[in-house]
Amino acid sequence: MSNSVSWVGALLGLALAIGLILWKLNPVYSLLLGTIFGAIIGGSSLSQTVNIVVAGTQSVMGTVVRVLAAGVLAGVMMESGAANAIARAIVTKLGEKWAILSLALATMIITAVGVFIPVAVLIVAPIALEVGSRMKISKLALLVALSGGGKAGNIISPNPNTIAAARGFNLELSQLMVADFIPALFGLAMAVLLATFLRHRGAIASMADVEVNQKQTGQTKLETPSLRSAIVAPLLAVILLLINPIGSILHVSFLEKFQVDAIYILPFAGIVGMLAMHKGNKVLEYTKAGMERMTDVVLILIGAGAIGGLITSSTLPAEIVSLIKVSGISGTFLAPISGILMAAATASTSTGVILATGSFSKAILSFGTAPLAAAVMVHTGATVIDHLPQGNYFHVTANAMNMNLKERMGSVPYETAVGLTMTIVGTLIYGFF
Repeated sequence: MSNSVSWVGALLGLALAIGLILWKLNPVYSLLLGTIFGAIIGGSSLSQTVNIVVAGTQSVMGTVVRVLAAGVLAGVMMESGAANAIARAIVTKLGEKWAILSLALATMIITAVGVFIPVAVLIVAPIALEVGSRMKISKLALLVALSGGGKAGNIISPNPNTIAAARGFNLELSQLMVADFIPALFGLAMAVLLATFLRHRGAIASMADVEVNQKQTGQTKLETPSLRSAIVAPLLAVILLLINPIGSILHVSFLEKFQVDAIYILPFAGIVGMLAMHKGNKVLEYTKAGMERMTDVVLILIGAGAIGGLITSSTLPAEIVSLIKVSGISGTFLAPISGILMAAATASTSTGVILATGSFSKAILSFGTAPLAAAVMVHTGATVIDHLPQGNYFHVTANAMNMNLKERMGSVPYETAVGLTMTIVGTLIYGFF
């Protein structure tokens, strides 16, 4: 598509979309209205504006299909109690001596196997509060451990944000999951260090908090499968996704030829895991639940595709490239900065990644940044300030930990430090070394 829209129109359209999201208008409508407004202000006719919207939304259809496929695995892990079983097993095995590490690791792992980060925190929160009440650990420290561990798991998971980051730079999902692993380990370490430092800061967890949590979630005791059956689905998914990257690293030709897309692997792993847990009769229930959880993400993808189409059809990317060259700043920094800013504006990792890749991928690559490096930097950058109050994650996690607004705001700088750690590590490894 030719650059028919002025950079001013594109910038105003993006600003309007973000402003409407902050104003609590539905994000999809916000993005679509921003696209239409920006295109018209930027000089497009009504028919050209329609073409921009259609082309932009069509560009994200590959990501949409993969996100819907991921819904099968997510539904199985969340609804069957498998994620809960894995979390409790980790905490039990490591014991209370390593309570903070075990809680952060549990949240990281169940997020890494395809559970959304808000749901992961909801799953681990009652366990954390129980442990915290016995060990006299503050709720602030517990939330930093859970949120930090969740952020680390989120960048190595087959979740919508990872799928969007990979597809935004035409990569395989497994490539990005592997590349994000080292930054994720640094994020986990930072979360544990910060939570340990904060363990006696703020209100100490109590059994009263556990009771409030149970009332809010409506779950007192969840029937969970055995650990052996619970890990089948995520383990199978990870093994199948990693066959090709491992083959490429080891130069094993028959493994390199295993190029099966996540669109097949994730639903297959979910179904096999369901059968392993003897939940075959729940296939309709679990897949329906997974689809419902993905619906909002898919709709936002469509809206973000539209705004991405506006920006890529405008002169804004070229103007940004020129500005960075004139300023003397390394163009490499555009990748993490775009991820940080878009996620901060929308208070969402996945929406931030979608906007950053859809809007700035061409500009980022024009500086000679490799697609994998760009994806890592955008993806990790989106975890830095994605937990602000205008998003649902902030409020879901506050309720899960029985925290008021002031208490919840107290954890924001520490969560930011975790995301910033992963971004710095990812940028150093892939952007400069």
